Order: sequence, then C-alpha cells, then structure tokens
Amino acid sequence: MSAPPGTQPVAIVTGASRGLGLALARALAVRGWRLVIDARDGVALERARADLAVHADVAAIAGDVADPRHRDALVAAAGDRVDLLVNNASLLGPSPQPPLRDYPIAILERVYAVNVIAPLALAQLVLPRMDEGATILNVTSDAAVEVYEGWGGYGSSKAALEQLTRVLAVEHPQLRIHAVDPGDMRTQMHQDAFPGEDISDRPPPEESVPGLLALIEGERASGRFLARDVAPVAP
Repeated sequence: MSAPPGTQPVAIVTGASRGLGLALARALAVRGWRLVIDARDGVALERARADLAVHADVAAIAGDVADPRHRDALVAAAGDRVDLLVNNASLLGPSPQPPLRDYPIAILERVYAVNVIAPLALAQLVLPRMDEGATILNVTSDAAVEVYEGWGGYGSSKAALEQLTRVLAVEHPQLRIHAVDPGDMRTQMHQDAFPGEDISDRPPPEESVPGLLALIEGERASGRFLARDVAPVAP
C-alpha cells in the first residue's frame, strides 16, 4: 500500500458484485480499505455494498466499465488518491464459446471494449493519482497464454490485456502493475463458459484471494502471477 501513515488506503475494484471481485473487496474491507466498487447489475451491487459497508466505507456505482462517463464517476468517487486499481470486470462473450470462424465481430468488439480498452482507460485516469508503490491488478486467465479451441475471442482479449500490463509496468517502474490469473473458480462466468456442465468441483473464488492480497500487500516486482502460486504475506 502506498497510503501515508494514518490515512485510509483507497481501492477501485470493478466487477465486485459477485465472484472474485466481491471476495477480494470483502477481504480489503476488513483490512480497513475505502472502496469504490462497480457492476452492471445494480441490484446485485447494492447487496454487495450492504455486505461490505459493515466493515468499510464503500461507494457503489452501477454501470458499464466500457462507458467513459462511468469510468469518470468511479475515479471521482475515489478522490485525489488511488492506492489500488483492480480491473476485474470481464465479458466472456457468447456461451458456448464459438470458433473464431463463426465469432460475431460486433460481439468481439464488445469483448475487447470491456476486457482491454476499459482497463487501460481506467489506468490512464488513476495513474496521476497514484503515489510510488501503488498497485494495479489486471485479472487475466490461462486462456491468454494457452490455446483452447473456441476460446479465441476471450483468450485473445486477455492476451492483449497482459501485453498492456507488461508495457505499463515498464513505463511506470515506481508502481507495481500485475497481471494475475486467479485460476479455475466456481463462479457464474465459469459456469457460463461451460453451459450444462457441473463445475461444483472448482474451488470458490475465496481461495484465490490470499494470492491477490499477497501481491497487494507485498513487495513483488511487476509481473504475471498465478494467484494460488503466490505465498500469502506473513501477518
């Protein structure tokens, strides 16, 4: 964390109404962070806000990260300093995932708008508000680096996000800018990716949170990480 002593660190966490985003936001809340969270589903987001507000000061703003006005609202709610940006909001695309030869280009543009352009646009807004040691976490996927039939749309968007992450890290060496793969999780997005399949054997998103916290609270240099391979920071 880069917050001066005696002040409350501030985090923006996108896609925080459920799944990994909510699990991480809950962990940050109990650690005393002030949170700005968003999601497209306003009802689910309000439930998350009420849950988190027991522990922390939370601003919940419903909207689409692909909308510039929504991004402006998130950063304005954070204030003059941002210690952590978590670009967690993602769009899977069609379900089931189609081969690239059949992938609707209009939908692919939408996937890239949410998974690539929006994280960079948010980073551009928060970078002037970040002090040395602040952190950007871009949530990625093994589909960014592995080749899976039918995953060309989502996977290529995450590959693009990872390249943006690497370049930002080189351009801003005073910050810690990570691409983090949370691994398989029992979430709605994962279920949507495998319609009709039983995914009850996947771990809950809470099991990925310790690795994310280790990147946020530790001193690791910028890089790409698998969340469950990152050792938690000693208390």
